[in-house]
Amino acid sequence: MKSTTRGTLAAVLACMASAVGAAPAVAGTSVPVTLPLESLETVVPIEAPSLATGVPVPVPGALEGPRHAPGRLLPERILPQVPFTAELPRTVAALPLEHPLREGRLGVATLASAAEDLLVTTPGATLGAPVSAPRPELLGQPEPVLPQAALLTPQLTGAPGAALLFG
Repeated sequence: MKSTTRGTLAAVLACMASAVGAAPAVAGTSVPVTLPLESLETVVPIEAPSLATGVPVPVPGALEGPRHAPGRLLPERILPQVPFTAELPRTVAALPLEHPLREGRLGVATLASAAEDLLVTTPGATLGAPVSAPRPELLGQPEPVLPQAALLTPQLTGAPGAALLFG
């Protein structure tokens, strides 16, 4: 093996190793986010609320491909719908409440929502051919017909909920 070939091979292997080491690992289906709201205390003379939530990371699922139907020249769902699953993360917002008439704190109002699984599908389309299937009465020739087109609506499925606690 020539030295240039060995050097090229070593460079390729080094690039592959660094790419594998730099690739982020997705542990869940949401990325946690805590919003720093402490700077509000310098502008507004109250204790800053806290907000912890997350950003959902959609994970694509297996799409359902076109299906051939009897009597149709083109398959149904020519543009298939792609399903995505994600987790709507747990969100907690806590606001300390001061007593309006005297010194002291009333408590903390906390709005909390539990993590919830979501299912999202993208829009799709189906299209009909401008000719019919071969007809025996026309000696096997197709007949011109009006083409048909339909859009499949996107869907969002989930049941998020929240609770307001005071204490």
